[in-house]
Amino acid sequence: MKNIITISRQFGAGGSTIGQAVADRLGFYYCDKDMILKAAMECGSLSPSEVRQYDERVPREFGFGQSLFDFYNKPLDERLFNAQREAIKKVAEKGNCVIVGRNANIILEEYDRTLHVFISATEHFRLNRMKEKMPDMTEEKILEHLRSVDKTREKYCKYYTHTLFGNAAYYDLSVKSSTLGIDNCIDLICRAAKSN
Repeated sequence: MKNIITISRQFGAGGSTIGQAVADRLGFYYCDKDMILKAAMECGSLSPSEVRQYDERVPREFGFGQSLFDFYNKPLDERLFNAQREAIKKVAEKGNCVIVGRNANIILEEYDRTLHVFISATEHFRLNRMKEKMPDMTEEKILEHLRSVDKTREKYCKYYTHTLFGNAAYYDLSVKSSTLGIDNCIDLICRAAKSN
């Protein structure tokens, strides 16, 4: 059985919903952005406002002398990424967990008994899901937000992991929630996790 499941996802594709349901069904610990950021703040060098400001954004200064400085002198977002990476590893070391986002698939690529999942969906499906969650926003604004979040995730992934967000080479299983439906995605992931 795979006892560490990572879920990467397009914004609005249902990754968090699916991840939580998979964790519930398997009796695993569920770890999402908020839990990882909380653990990153507990390292003591980052304030909540700093974390919110730089979460999933690529540094403006690409690597300027970073190797010359220690952890506390690195650009804040580099410190945040490192703190998140350590938090993800701590969760993974305990096993029996579902970790959503934060490039956990790459951070944990050397770990045994892992299942790395990518969840995508059509833009239309994602728009309709987010309209329910953001009833006060226009369709145009929601679409703009969808595209912006996806673009930011792609840049963040490329900068910190030197990989391509959503590229099948970095996942064990890729599911399309708009085609399969949320429930079938949950079933497929649980079945894959139970295989040897």
